[in-house]
Amino acid sequence: MTPDSFSDGGEFLSLAAALEHANYLQECGADIIDIGGESTRPGAKPISSSEELQRVMPVIERLRYASDVPISVDTSKAVVMEKAIECGATLINDVYSLRKPGTLDVVAGSDAYVCLMHMKGSPQNMQDRPNYKDLLLEVRAFLSDRVVDCEKKGISADRLIVDIGFGFGKTPSGNLQLINNLDFFKEIGLPIMVGASRKSTLKKICGDQLGGSLAAALFAVKNGAKILRVHDVKETVAALKVWKSISEERLVDW
Repeated sequence: MTPDSFSDGGEFLSLAAALEHANYLQECGADIIDIGGESTRPGAKPISSSEELQRVMPVIERLRYASDVPISVDTSKAVVMEKAIECGATLINDVYSLRKPGTLDVVAGSDAYVCLMHMKGSPQNMQDRPNYKDLLLEVRAFLSDRVVDCEKKGISADRLIVDIGFGFGKTPSGNLQLINNLDFFKEIGLPIMVGASRKSTLKKICGDQLGGSLAAALFAVKNGAKILRVHDVKETVAALKVWKSISEERLVDW
């Protein structure tokens, strides 16, 4: 629900367009619908809580009324989290991993799940020459620390998901290293979400956003990802079905 997100910004700004697209994604096989009102692309400018609420709440309300599909809300603001959860959102997808004021308390006081993502810096500066002494160790240590902080607040481990933060304060080679080493993050003991869909690293490799996204999705699942955050649901589901059928040498559904 933004005019400036890196891939589909501006395409679904009206309530009718957003609901139509949400229904289409469900028909294609999406298990969760993710709704965001503030772009987190590199260099994106922050917006106020009131503007973010105006963008996302009508969609959450209507979608919750019309469907029982799990709703994820991509936000880092406590007030948006609180209103979204009250309206029936079941997952908070936070690029700041509940580090902003009040966010830990809001989630702790609810039954909502939360995805904790690694990001170095902020969307405004995260791609300004990101560097690490040891990328894998630093990302895992960050996520492990956030899990500990959540559990101290009473957010149980069975409500937590971790995201390696593909494209969030990483070089292209760093992004590839993370997906190639998802096993390293299994030690955290939580489901791993990967969001590589349509991102610039893939475009730099092959110039084909769809083909690159499908290849990354399959490799991520092969390496242990449990949730994929994608734009092209129909094509991703088809690729997963074929991959699983070949793996098991029988025709299977996903």
